[in-house]
Amino acid sequence: MLGKLVKKVIGSRNDRIVRQKYRIVEKINSLEPQFQSLSDDELRAKTGEFRNRLEQGETLDDLLPEAFAAVRETGRRVLNMRHFDVQLIGGMVLHDGKIAEMRTGEGKTLVATLAAYLNALPGKGVHVVTVNDYLARRDSEWMGKIYRFLGMSVGVITSDLDQKQRREAYGADITYGTNNEFGFDYLRDNMAFSKEDQVQRGHFYAIVDEVDSILIDEARTPLIISGPTEERTDLYLKMNELVPQLVRQEGDEKEGIKKPGDYTVDEKTRQVFLTERGHEKVEKLLAEHGLIKEGESLYDAANIRLLHYLNAALRARALYHRDVDYIVKDGEVVIVDEFTGRVMPGRRWSEGLHQALEAKEGVQIQQENQTLASITFQNYFRLYDKLAGMTGTADTEAFEFHQIYGLEVVVIPTHKPMVREDHSDLVYLTAREKFNAIVDDIEDCVKRGQPVLVGTTSIENSEYLSQLLQRKRIRHEVLNAKQHEREAHIIAQAGRPGAVTIATNMAGRGTDIVLGGSLEAELAAHGENIPEDVKEKIQSEWQQRHEEVVKAGGLHVIGSERHESRRVDNQLRGRSGRQGDPGSSRFYLSLEDDLLRIFASERVAALMQKLGMEEGEAIEHPWVTRAIESAQRKVEAHNFDIRKQLLEYDNVANDQRKVVYELRNELLAAEDITDILDAIRRDVISEEVDKHIPPNTFEEQWDLEGLEKALENDFGFHYPVRQMLDEHPEMQIEELKEKIIEAAEQAYREKEQQVGPEILRQFEKSVMLQILDNAWKEHLAAMDHLRQGIHLRGYAQRDPKQEYKREAFQMFSSMLENIKHETISMLSRVQVQSEEDVEAVDEQRRESAPHDVHYEHAEASAMSEEEAKALIEEGSQEAAVEQKPYIRPTRKIGRNEPCPCGSGKKYKHCHGRLT
Repeated sequence: MLGKLVKKVIGSRNDRIVRQKYRIVEKINSLEPQFQSLSDDELRAKTGEFRNRLEQGETLDDLLPEAFAAVRETGRRVLNMRHFDVQLIGGMVLHDGKIAEMRTGEGKTLVATLAAYLNALPGKGVHVVTVNDYLARRDSEWMGKIYRFLGMSVGVITSDLDQKQRREAYGADITYGTNNEFGFDYLRDNMAFSKEDQVQRGHFYAIVDEVDSILIDEARTPLIISGPTEERTDLYLKMNELVPQLVRQEGDEKEGIKKPGDYTVDEKTRQVFLTERGHEKVEKLLAEHGLIKEGESLYDAANIRLLHYLNAALRARALYHRDVDYIVKDGEVVIVDEFTGRVMPGRRWSEGLHQALEAKEGVQIQQENQTLASITFQNYFRLYDKLAGMTGTADTEAFEFHQIYGLEVVVIPTHKPMVREDHSDLVYLTAREKFNAIVDDIEDCVKRGQPVLVGTTSIENSEYLSQLLQRKRIRHEVLNAKQHEREAHIIAQAGRPGAVTIATNMAGRGTDIVLGGSLEAELAAHGENIPEDVKEKIQSEWQQRHEEVVKAGGLHVIGSERHESRRVDNQLRGRSGRQGDPGSSRFYLSLEDDLLRIFASERVAALMQKLGMEEGEAIEHPWVTRAIESAQRKVEAHNFDIRKQLLEYDNVANDQRKVVYELRNELLAAEDITDILDAIRRDVISEEVDKHIPPNTFEEQWDLEGLEKALENDFGFHYPVRQMLDEHPEMQIEELKEKIIEAAEQAYREKEQQVGPEILRQFEKSVMLQILDNAWKEHLAAMDHLRQGIHLRGYAQRDPKQEYKREAFQMFSSMLENIKHETISMLSRVQVQSEEDVEAVDEQRRESAPHDVHYEHAEASAMSEEEAKALIEEGSQEAAVEQKPYIRPTRKIGRNEPCPCGSGKKYKHCHGRLT
């Protein structure tokens, strides 16, 4: 009560921030006449002046009012677009390293120019991150006019650039690009063979457009660079033949199984599990196919790898559907992004799932890949010294933004009041009734000349709705992953009178729907030198259409289904009612929709039955809307828990990644790594001595002969350890170590004299980089295996998270020791004769790096959702008692062995039967 009173009197924190920014807006507005009086050259010269003042000790905050005034005046001159006061506030929020929530149509693209220009003044580079190549290219050209007028360079990163073009783009003051390209370039830079091969120049400041889509929706999606492995693709084909013979178990275990089956499906976690009956059937089928021997178990050590192929085939069959999760195009399985509805060419699911889908669809199976480099968007964007974002829907996720990224969300007021009318949801019994009602609503709008935008959650639904409209002879456009090349044109004309547009997941489309259609697009179609009379005619026709649409009620948004995230629903709604335009929205649902079916169907169905609803009737009640929002909150909370849990695991890998990449960059930058190698040599020789002459032990426990052999075999020089100790019995072990290290250094100096210092320096660098890269690649594979099974430690009363951190640290320490030992060993033993030998090693290193690399979106950041869920449930609290593993009192009985009770049955059919 007191909190509400205080908020009413002094306002919320958001209100106070906005009020504070308005004071600075007044300063900028007071400077406007002064900047309007400047000539173009004088305005352009302001950039040099600002940079000089920075060098003399002024800060970016000191320059902000004048810099923003300069950008506003430039926008007015070159784009005929003057920044509104609320856009200036948005620019200040971005400069502060916060997230600016601005409604659709409020001009976020223009807002970014203010903060980008100001933060580009120090010359360290600003990255503006967009969700696709089209927007990156469009915004760099469109907003680039402002930057270039003010004397700044602009670059754009798209997927078709070569290395030289990328380096030039990153060298610009302001660089536009997609989140994927920035992330992959970072990984590629840390796989480069020389400093010249690297393209990025640091991570100073980034502005992320559609920040909720990139940092929340895609947070579980790591960027992975991988190369082909030796996996057997024929097994995917065999499993694809086998899996259709398995029957899915239907019904509810709590109510009693209605129909027994071989596997169960958990749609919430997207996992498939074999039943006891399924185990037996699979073992029989595998034996018939000759994949296991008769009587062998699927869980025998020799057969455990088959589970990988079987699980992938089951998930592909039961959980992943064509034209919903993926499409088949040109003989390839192409992923459809679940958040944006876009196709993602070149991206592949991991853990064998993509190969299983290729087998299912009968296209060529590509080899499974091994991870060479990986990073999550969460950890990539936390590399920046300062990070900011903008979107139309961030406030619902403000807690996660603050906890994960340290970003505060500030809601920016709209330029004009919002007048859109949001109707309550309508819920039908079946999907057929729901779609019929949607078609009736669309038909009514078309008759009145009102444009309609229909949002669907899958390509399948959009095409089904399109067929219904075709039967009614209603003209419409379909915007989904299959036609996204026409995206901008379709969206530009979606506001024409009576226009009907069906779109799959409107999140992040990046183009405004203008009532009456896009005037700019029409003018642009006539070229630059358009006659004045033609221009006036086009503008007059557009004005007439605009008024017609406003009179009809503005854009009507129809949601064909509720998304599991409220933000995506809000993004769809936000397409209507821009800049004070009229508009309306309504969501249509059915009990067959995934969200209601999984989370809320029982309660809503009970209410519908109570009301005695008939076919074609809908329920419209605030209670239903609350039930749906409650279901969405459950999903959002569940997904947040998973993202948080995954991040904590990935942070372990991220800390290791930073160490390895820092070491690698030091090696690339260094001309001479002699000092590094000398320190490593001391450590390695010292450890070798300790291994054979353990500290604080008796002479009888020493292995002097083994030490001599190790020095000769591993480090290529002979040292008479026994003779030295016989001749000098008083010698201390530390002194002996020094003698051996001196001998090793002397042997290496002799090699240097034979070859020449310049050649050896190149060779040292090349060898250490090759060993580091190979060790890191193998370590990533080992970490993947560790992650896959670590949640099972929860059953032994151990905290999986702590176990993972402990074992990952041990593995990493072991990897670093192996790198040291192998580097010194190879440099000591390999004979280098000339520069050709060094070039041969370089060539070998380049050849060992896979050329056929894949750029993947894995399905989960660090592990599967099932494993993450298990961690949330089992490993979130450490055991209060001392954590000890369970020790079996007797030998474990095999599932196919006779039962010890003497029944004559196999153990798995008797006392070992799964219940």
